[in-house]
Amino acid sequence: MNLKLELTRAFFLSLFSAIIFGLTAFLVSGSQVAHFDGAIISFIQRFESPALTSVMKFFSWIGSGRIVTMISLIALFVLYKAWKYRSELVLFVTVVAGSSILNQLLKSLFHRARPSLHRLAEASGFSFPSGHSMEAVALYGILAFLLWRRIDHRFGRVFLIFISFFMIMGIGVSRIYLGVHYPSDVIGGYFASSFWLFAAIWFYQRYKERNFEKTQFEKTH
Repeated sequence: MNLKLELTRAFFLSLFSAIIFGLTAFLVSGSQVAHFDGAIISFIQRFESPALTSVMKFFSWIGSGRIVTMISLIALFVLYKAWKYRSELVLFVTVVAGSSILNQLLKSLFHRARPSLHRLAEASGFSFPSGHSMEAVALYGILAFLLWRRIDHRFGRVFLIFISFFMIMGIGVSRIYLGVHYPSDVIGGYFASSFWLFAAIWFYQRYKERNFEKTQFEKTH
């Protein structure tokens, strides 16, 4: 794919994500999402059952910091030892670690309390934006980006996107179902992390473009 096209795409996706997050944050700060949050929570929790609760707790566990760290270490090992992709290694660490830091900064800024009704799990700290949702987008988003470039078959790419989307949505919905996050927390988390993901990809692609231009220049001089 043309590097300039990739740069343009990453830039506009990052900008779009930042705008949607800003809008969500504005509505959350003004307490203008109470009806929306309540309606979504009621709809999701109406399907409550012991089996579904176990499934949702599993997704929540998969999205926890400990498991995200374990998956990240495995990915780092593969990138560093097996594939020798050094620049991808830096990109991966930047996206995953940066998203976690950004989440803590945003939580400290907005100070939103967690939902208090019908909790099916325990959670501490502030609510907005959802840390699980941000970590899911960062981890599975950057894995999808890196693996996509190594997969040639269409089926493999479609399967990769499906798995990434499934994990991101499953983790986000689980936090709403378990009563530890408002839907607007999850939406805010998705777009805050998407902003960071696509911004990092933009810088990475820009770095690749400059290296390509340098190589072409050296070949012709």
